[in-house]
Amino acid sequence: MGDASMTVASAAERVRELRKQIDHHNYRYYVLDDPEISDAEYDRLMRELKELEEQYPELVTPDSPTQRVGAAPVSELEEVVHSVPMLSLDNAFTDEDLIAFDRRVRERLETDQEIEYAAEPKLDGLAVSFRYEHGKLVLAATRGDGVRGENVTHNVRTIKAVPLELRGSPPELLEVRGEVFMPIAGFKAMNERALARGEKTFVNPRNAAAGSLRQLDPRQAAQRPFDVFFYAVGEVRGWSLPPRHSDALEQLREWGLKISPLIRVVRGAAGCLEYYRDMAAKRPSLPYEIDGVVYKVNSYVQQRELGFVARAPRWAIAHKFPAHEENTIVRGVEFQVGRTGALTPVARLEPVFVGGVTVSNATLHNMDEIRRKDIRIGDTVVVRRAGDVIPEVVKVILERRPPDAQIVELPAKCPVCGSDVEREEGEAIARCTGGLFCAAQRKESLRHFASRRALDIEGLGTKLIDQLVDLELVRSPADLYALTVEQLAGLERMGEKSAAKLVEALERSKDTTLPRFLYALGIRDVGEATAAALAAHFGSLEALQDATEEQIRETPDVGPVVAAHIRHFFDQAHNREVIAALRAHGVRWPDVPRKSALTEGRLSGKTFVLTGTLDSMSREEASERIAALGGKVSGSVSKKTSYVVVGAEPGSKLKKAQELGVEILDEKAFLALLEQR
Repeated sequence: MGDASMTVASAAERVRELRKQIDHHNYRYYVLDDPEISDAEYDRLMRELKELEEQYPELVTPDSPTQRVGAAPVSELEEVVHSVPMLSLDNAFTDEDLIAFDRRVRERLETDQEIEYAAEPKLDGLAVSFRYEHGKLVLAATRGDGVRGENVTHNVRTIKAVPLELRGSPPELLEVRGEVFMPIAGFKAMNERALARGEKTFVNPRNAAAGSLRQLDPRQAAQRPFDVFFYAVGEVRGWSLPPRHSDALEQLREWGLKISPLIRVVRGAAGCLEYYRDMAAKRPSLPYEIDGVVYKVNSYVQQRELGFVARAPRWAIAHKFPAHEENTIVRGVEFQVGRTGALTPVARLEPVFVGGVTVSNATLHNMDEIRRKDIRIGDTVVVRRAGDVIPEVVKVILERRPPDAQIVELPAKCPVCGSDVEREEGEAIARCTGGLFCAAQRKESLRHFASRRALDIEGLGTKLIDQLVDLELVRSPADLYALTVEQLAGLERMGEKSAAKLVEALERSKDTTLPRFLYALGIRDVGEATAAALAAHFGSLEALQDATEEQIRETPDVGPVVAAHIRHFFDQAHNREVIAALRAHGVRWPDVPRKSALTEGRLSGKTFVLTGTLDSMSREEASERIAALGGKVSGSVSKKTSYVVVGAEPGSKLKKAQELGVEILDEKAFLALLEQR
């Protein structure tokens, strides 16, 4: 314990010794799972160190074990740009997917020999980058979009399994990637304590880990039962990587970084599948959640030879466990109204816990889908979280259909504004005819106008738009630019500082481009690619506004239907009034030289095939976004196909892609590819 007769020098020496002992015992406990002392003895060492640091505050250092808890909250999470991008992985959902991946690896390496893979469980947590300089932890950041994440160092420092200082002789710079997660027992205990205090509980360990790690107060994070496994190396200076990934992980362990005890080196597709089945059998008894396994080509030389696709390495894949399915009851069907008036039926379900998430609703896509599956209100249905992410109604259990089950009917009137609902012949989608008179369409139009690929108005989120429309402060996009700090500060969850930031963001958004502005207007069927084509063809907004339908059809890839929608939009007096008001508020853009062509995008030379139903967008919207980035969409799969994008209930194109070894993207991977910068 602290001794008043101690000199500063002797206290400093004792502090160094205590920290060394505590770090050693942390390593034995968290990394090796082989403690040498009792918890009581460990607590005694910590108490002595804490008392000495209180007596001699000049001896306190940021990397002391006592400093894991108690730092002041941060005001906001800072953005961090990853020095080496944190790429996501492609997914395999079947044994055939994995076999096709192994075949592609061998073909690219031009070898018939079995490939050696490092296999490990795929933890259901939060990916984090940890940066050590001269052995000391200096930065921790979330994966974010893979290029930019958020600084969570203040919270990561509270995790006892994360060493604040590495052991031995670590390199000058070491960036490692790890998965922060909550063990199941700790998660349940935390929820029980929250229930006892009448506080909100978390739905699953993953959400708990993600939410807790991104909060601003590290004192709260310190109360959460975090753990971590390190699984990869990023930027390095002062260390030459060993030949194999598994060897690098062993070196990380020696430096005090916790590695999964279930990592195994296997050979070939057969070894991977054997490991997968072993982990599936172990999954129910593991102390933490896993949603699959990850295979990585073990040789770094082979990894470099294989390289990357746009968003993922060719040398690794995540083999997901089958989607979780549960039975539940359809209690009702409601219709949501989108930006273009499209009505989307949504099943309201008896809440059911599926794959770690409570599911209470699922999209039914359109009336044709409802009729095809014969879904009725009152039916017992099978609900699946496809890829452990998207809730979907798989099928009806007809044997359990009650006598009073109600057939779902398309409403004749819009559920929001009461306007007529129309469904054009040959179209699956029904639409509200209310236009901007409909509050739902107005809200969706404003969300679209403010979105990142349109005017990019930072801070104008869904809840704020709802308030602005409900209070009738905003009826068109032009009204946004008349908002004052005083008006905004009086809204719920705003305040003067947030209001001032939004007004600044609105001011910044006034400088835009013609393609962005055309896209932001929300003209039906005019996505990013069409907006860019129109801007390049006409050069100015005035020329487009005054063009005839026939002249609009002269734009590359603009057919008669889209041309009619564009002409109809500009024929409406209120649309021209909104554009004039936007210009009066200072929204501006340079004209596009008529000679300019659409520039090549990130996906130039890539050919996509779409199959199945996407949850987040229509097939037309997906095609538009691909084209906006320079890619092409084809209706059939061939060896020249770059990617096949697979949604719910895919057709024969998926099988054809698997046979040809074409890269397959699920919806999550497809969206990540589109958003990548």
